[in-house]
Amino acid sequence: MTTTTATTATTDPVAEAADHLHATGLRNQWYPVLPSHFVANGEMKRVVRLGEPWLLFRRPTGELHMIADRCPHRSAPLSLGQHLGDRVACLYHGVQVDGEGTVVKVPGLPGCNLEGKRLVTSLPVREEHGAVFAWFGDEAHPEPAPLVLPERLTDPDTAGFLNYAEWGAPWRFYIDNVLDPMHGAFLHGTSHSMAGGAKSARFRIRETGHGFFFEKTDQVGVNFDWVEFGRTGVDWVDLEIPYQPYAGPGGAFGIVGMVTPITATESAIFHWRTRAVQGWERDSWRFLYRMTLEARHHEVLEQDRTMLEEMPEDADTGENLYQHDLGVVRIRRMYRADAARQAAELAAHRGEAG
Repeated sequence: MTTTTATTATTDPVAEAADHLHATGLRNQWYPVLPSHFVANGEMKRVVRLGEPWLLFRRPTGELHMIADRCPHRSAPLSLGQHLGDRVACLYHGVQVDGEGTVVKVPGLPGCNLEGKRLVTSLPVREEHGAVFAWFGDEAHPEPAPLVLPERLTDPDTAGFLNYAEWGAPWRFYIDNVLDPMHGAFLHGTSHSMAGGAKSARFRIRETGHGFFFEKTDQVGVNFDWVEFGRTGVDWVDLEIPYQPYAGPGGAFGIVGMVTPITATESAIFHWRTRAVQGWERDSWRFLYRMTLEARHHEVLEQDRTMLEEMPEDADTGENLYQHDLGVVRIRRMYRADAARQAAELAAHRGEAG
């Protein structure tokens, strides 16, 4: 007779928390949430970011707030409620919550002990270069770090347009894609901007004070030949692609990219498409971009989206990588290590608090 011994699977809560962070996004940093114009004065907008529902609402005066989409009374979605100017009233029982997450009124029971208490999570927000940024801190890091944007966005001699899209792919697929300049020569090889140059290359990693460059060693200024990754309170990538002569006056086509997880399998994609151009040439380029170039750039972006959405959810496991993937390996290790560190730090904080 054969006997079997029952075993109880043990789970490591810190490892589980690290996996969750890796899937839905690291905390304790700024993320772009939406283009600013998506929430007009006096309006509110529900979004899901980092796997959680949030409510953005803007006062008639323009001040923007971001709070958890969850009434503190019975957890009904505040987004189904009424915008009252400086607060939101829950549709279920009328409980009113302001932009700081404080219950300011319980109409059904005036003087209720909920009034005056900050019971709803509220995130620090800033609006920069056409986008709403929010600080997603954990319990141990509620106060925001400085938000420093890449020079391509802050340079007054550089003009740009914000492009926003939502993709049905994990956020990490976007990062892998953009840390892989070689795909430009193949996936985008018939595009208006990436048809030139060699289809073979060698790469290197070059360190900076806030991140690193991943760049070709044998070709510069011909195709998608380098990308910079930066961490300055917000994670970003920066790259340049040479423009053809028909693209009008100015410098190379520059892109600043950021990604914000929506869920573990959906991503919000932000691209600032830029060009160093001044004076009348700036007006000329902006007109040309809107009339002609934007559609061509959209076609390239759609090639990325289609490819990433068709990849299996576990596409970044069981691979066979080679030299071109040094940037991908570097960024993956960094994010895995950060997720493990954040999970361990938060567990220690909760243990100390308890």
